[in-house]
Amino acid sequence: MENIALIDSFSEFKDDKLIDRVTLMAILEDVFRNALKKKYGSDDNFDIIINPDKGDMEIWRNRVVVADGEVEDENSEISLSEARRIEPDFEVGEDVSEEVKLIQLGRRAILALRQNLISKIHEHDNTNLYKQFKDLIGDIYTAEVHHVRPKVVILMDDEGNEIVLPKEKQIPSDYFKKGDNVRGIIESVELKGNKPQIIMSRTAPLFLEKLFEQEIPEVFDGLISVKNVVRIPGEKAKVAVDSYDDRIDPVGACVGMKGSRIHGIVRELGNENIDVINFTTNTQLYITRALSPAKVSSIKINEEKKTAEVFLKVEEVSKAIGRGGHNIRLAGQLTGYELDVIREGLTEEEDDVELREFSDEIEDWVIQEFEKIGLDTAKSILDQDVADLVRRTDLEEETVLEVVRVLKAEFDR
Repeated sequence: MENIALIDSFSEFKDDKLIDRVTLMAILEDVFRNALKKKYGSDDNFDIIINPDKGDMEIWRNRVVVADGEVEDENSEISLSEARRIEPDFEVGEDVSEEVKLIQLGRRAILALRQNLISKIHEHDNTNLYKQFKDLIGDIYTAEVHHVRPKVVILMDDEGNEIVLPKEKQIPSDYFKKGDNVRGIIESVELKGNKPQIIMSRTAPLFLEKLFEQEIPEVFDGLISVKNVVRIPGEKAKVAVDSYDDRIDPVGACVGMKGSRIHGIVRELGNENIDVINFTTNTQLYITRALSPAKVSSIKINEEKKTAEVFLKVEEVSKAIGRGGHNIRLAGQLTGYELDVIREGLTEEEDDVELREFSDEIEDWVIQEFEKIGLDTAKSILDQDVADLVRRTDLEEETVLEVVRVLKAEFDR
């Protein structure tokens, strides 16, 4: 193998990888110098001349002429008689430059050199890919489904870059098949070995925020700002918006006529229920808006502990809690306060609630498990020890704890 195979390599890499001339020259020189070090022990006295555009390259070894029999370092010194075989008029002490042909490195060295070259090019590509997608973290990105696996979907973009969408980053209702276009945000870029792994997410709150920027012109233009986003992916989300222009209704602009503007976002998120509320620095008003559609009677706030007691009429409690406790949980996350719902208008004797009243938040089969052991009101369950409830029913501890949490949130003991 002579220069020809490497010349082909230059063209292949330059055309396919779109590497700039200076970078390619640096990579090639580094590869050749490594080969020279292995062959001769040092590359300090070698000049490498590369023209990657044409695929031309020359390697010259520089040595000093010494008297015959006095050569101590064959790499940096050459005997007078050997030098005169190159040119007859050389004298001791002069510098000799001699071209080194690739074939002199040996066939194995040339094959290793080519492999090293390919490796360096891939390393360069991976570094560029890492930097490229690092700059895209937090941005919406679209790619095509290439392969669907049980725990991950492998996507491919237009440039052939592989993007990973893990199961836990997918909305529960997501269903993908090969060839589908998928939108999400680039959440992270991790190095696995030398290869970057690009992680996409469709569950991050930032994805919803970026969808608002993409779908609502006033948000994109900065006339409306998204102050906070919280979500339970595929179920419910709350978005607080504000505008510095009093002439703009931020909620109305985001929702649109009959929900026309937000409909595309809802559809993208698997019919996730999105509440858009006006942001305010008035904490009481902010909590009241966050608990919509429930109508709050009054609020008692503890700023030090970041907690709030929310007083509601009995008929408003289930609205405040929401299905599965989603509404109150998101309202707490949005406002930054731990919210405790207190029912108004109950006497001490009336202060208990039938378990069946919680059917919106607690599944029927779970209620039946409690009824089997004679527990059919909120207080009857809250008065029990969790471990005892687990022992007496066929319920997992996690399920029992969730029921207790729902009851405590709605039922003030």
